[in-house]
Amino acid sequence: MTERLTCDAVVVGAGMVGAACALYAARAGLDVTLVDRGPVAGGTTGAGEGNLLVSDKEPGPELELALFSLGLWAELAKELGPAVEYEAKGGVVVASTPEGLTALADFAAGQRAAGVTAVEVAADRLHELEPHLAPGLPGGVLYPQDCQVMPALAAAHLVRASGVRPLTGRTVTEVLRTPRGAVRGVRTDRGEIHAPAVVNAAGTWGGELAALAGVRLPVLPRRGFVLVTEPLPRRVRHKVYAADYVADVASDSAALGTSPVVEGTAAGPVLIGASRERVGFDRSFSLPAVRALAAGATRLFPFLERVRAMRAYLGFRPYLPDHLPAIGADPRVPGLFHACGHEGAGIGLAPGTGHLIARLLSGGTPEQDLTPFRPERFEREAR
Repeated sequence: MTERLTCDAVVVGAGMVGAACALYAARAGLDVTLVDRGPVAGGTTGAGEGNLLVSDKEPGPELELALFSLGLWAELAKELGPAVEYEAKGGVVVASTPEGLTALADFAAGQRAAGVTAVEVAADRLHELEPHLAPGLPGGVLYPQDCQVMPALAAAHLVRASGVRPLTGRTVTEVLRTPRGAVRGVRTDRGEIHAPAVVNAAGTWGGELAALAGVRLPVLPRRGFVLVTEPLPRRVRHKVYAADYVADVASDSAALGTSPVVEGTAAGPVLIGASRERVGFDRSFSLPAVRALAAGATRLFPFLERVRAMRAYLGFRPYLPDHLPAIGADPRVPGLFHACGHEGAGIGLAPGTGHLIARLLSGGTPEQDLTPFRPERFEREAR
């Protein structure tokens, strides 16, 4: 039996970005349907660490969106309470060489000019912030604005707060269009959902959904692993990572790249990342990647050599070639909107993205210039 629905907008993808789009669109007075082929947070969101970061972003549109989103996350944390495990714990970026420290200080200076709070930390003060950090490091930068949530819980609570009933277990097979080419809804394997607007929040599958509407969006999966330790007393106070993590995030290489990222959680386990490689949707376990994560983490925190890793999991970041998400209306298909391609920053950037999309859907003016995020910007390189 098929089900035919009529609403103002269909949001495809029930990860964090889709949940935020549904929340803010519903609060703008729109009748929203949220659809996903899997459960809420069943894709990239459920395999993430929950980072809400400004520390890894250079001045520009992504940093502006991150600062906007951090303000919204603070509001959501007050509204949703402890269930989402929001921690405003700050981040510490450490350098391994004097030259690296100079580069990190220059990077932080540019961020400060863009509105980020970045405090340089001398070598003799690092252990005041992180007592178990390895000795001999030349210094770092403290980013008090960095935060963390538990992503799967947070996405579920955003959906609940939206009042939207998610239609899970439904695969979108077609973006329906009028004879003039405008969106008129989606067809799923369980029926059609009619609406004048469709929001592509499909994460790593955003390119496939765009193709169903007849347009190109070159979203690619970028695989990453996370190691999870046994539960511990809080010994890592901040999100701590090596300065070369920023360069890893910005890299275009398809090969395996790792840089140590270590953080404690409210539940006790320590999360250890970060790896990146483009291998399609290959879900195979990679011993080299996990070994590199463990080695990098123990260089930062030697006590981890004596701690058991309980499990490892992987996810796929939705990567676009210029490392910026696609956010906004697609001029090639009236009624099609994109909110995908956030790579590893989707958890942090979700509220801002959802707020901007909701403004567009309700006919308002977005708070941020969306030109750098325009979804059609890859058309020229395809020719």
